[in-house]
Amino acid sequence: MTDTSRNRKKQWQQIYQVFSFIFFFITDTYGQLQYSVHEEMKKGSVVGNVAKDLGLSVDELANRKFQVLSQTNKQYFSVNLENGDLFVSDRIDRETLCGNKPNCFINLEAVIENPLTFYTITIEIQDMNDNSPIFADKYFEVEISEVTSPGARFALGNAQDPDLGSNSIQSYTLTGNENFGLGERITTDGIKYPEIIMEKSLDREKQSYYELILTALDGGNPQKSSTATVRIIVQDFNDKLPMFNQDTYHVRLHEDAAIGSLVIHLNATDEDEGSNAEIAYSFSHISDNARQLFTIDSLNGDIKVIGNLDYEISDSYELTVVAKDGGGHVTHCKVSVQVIDVNDNAPDILMKSFSETIPEDSPPGTVVSLLNIRDLDSGMNSEVVCHISDTLAFQLIPSSSTYYKLVTAASMDRERYPSYNVTIQCMDGGSPPLSTNKTIQLNISDVNDNAPVFEKMKYILYIGEKNQPGASIHNVRASDPDGDENGKISYSILNSNVDDIPVTSYISINPFPTFDAT
Repeated sequence: MTDTSRNRKKQWQQIYQVFSFIFFFITDTYGQLQYSVHEEMKKGSVVGNVAKDLGLSVDELANRKFQVLSQTNKQYFSVNLENGDLFVSDRIDRETLCGNKPNCFINLEAVIENPLTFYTITIEIQDMNDNSPIFADKYFEVEISEVTSPGARFALGNAQDPDLGSNSIQSYTLTGNENFGLGERITTDGIKYPEIIMEKSLDREKQSYYELILTALDGGNPQKSSTATVRIIVQDFNDKLPMFNQDTYHVRLHEDAAIGSLVIHLNATDEDEGSNAEIAYSFSHISDNARQLFTIDSLNGDIKVIGNLDYEISDSYELTVVAKDGGGHVTHCKVSVQVIDVNDNAPDILMKSFSETIPEDSPPGTVVSLLNIRDLDSGMNSEVVCHISDTLAFQLIPSSSTYYKLVTAASMDRERYPSYNVTIQCMDGGSPPLSTNKTIQLNISDVNDNAPVFEKMKYILYIGEKNQPGASIHNVRASDPDGDENGKISYSILNSNVDDIPVTSYISINPFPTFDAT
């Protein structure tokens, strides 16, 4: 085997050892807890005891600097370090956190030091019936031709309830007149739209106007409801409804879409003629946030972007569009907009702990700083890799998916390098990638690890006789590279005898001399 082959084999063995250490560290210091709570719990409500569930004593929580970090902008939960209870510290609204997603979780990261250990705490937020059904319009106006046959159906706008399952809308009721009944149309997405069913023939000459009460009810306990007024105007002939070719349109839109960009062109058709076939488009159900971002042209059905999309704020929007013909007939469709992430956020480097100064006798592997790396983007755009500028004196070791440890990689020597400026660069996996740099200044404190050294190892002095006592006969100098008190030098004479008389009887030395700087 050649020398080159031996060197390569040795390098691969070293790389394998490093990765084995990292794998052992991550698997040895990572744990997970899961709890389940209802939304709208009172502040201070106890979720569970993390000390007990993690097998820690209460004393360890404070002594080992236990802390819980939220991955959201708000800190919804905190830990009482006196008893280990995890409790609610801020109002939790599942609809604000997760919208209409069926499952809602808040992830917490728990860190404890000495030794450094990470835990993931997942808390499932369960739905409560804290929202009433809401109609987009309090009044619905329906125009029905007097020649319309019984059995004809006329669509109304539906109500919406952000709650889930049985807490959401379950049924509708209609009261006010025996000429009309209530039906419903269920789209392919499972959305229920109430419909008026004409059960008896109308005669405009007898009665040209009806007013009914439409009620939407959810299935919660206690049950919540909302009402809208349905005004029916009896008119002449308009027997065709506008029609969309789909119940739901799915659109994918990048978050950097320019203002004025076309989202989708909607086209409803109506087989009537004249004014009865003229269709006007408008939004029915649309959130306040979506209303700031999208607009619809009432004449041609074009939906366009009017605001700045941000994937990190919301990754989807649902728009309900109503098409109304000149005779008052309406139909609905839903436009589901999926926002696609763009790499528009650079990684954040947060120091969770930092030692500004370490002694020069610190062994290799001493932890200098714990770094939390975050990127608000998703997918590859949020996958971050970090490096450091000084790889001889320091190492950057991943501790979990979002944490790194900055540790010393070699012995420190204050006399050679009294301080270091270590630059950390973190780069995400986007295209093009975005990066963030952070420079840490670390000071090395002195340890008395150097002995004083004389300028000469041996001095030979010639002294004339009959010197006056106190006369200076020579200056000796020693130096010590240590700092402060460790570098201050005192002098003394090791006693010896001349003709049985101590030498200190003849000469003395100033223990703390002051030398001229020149």
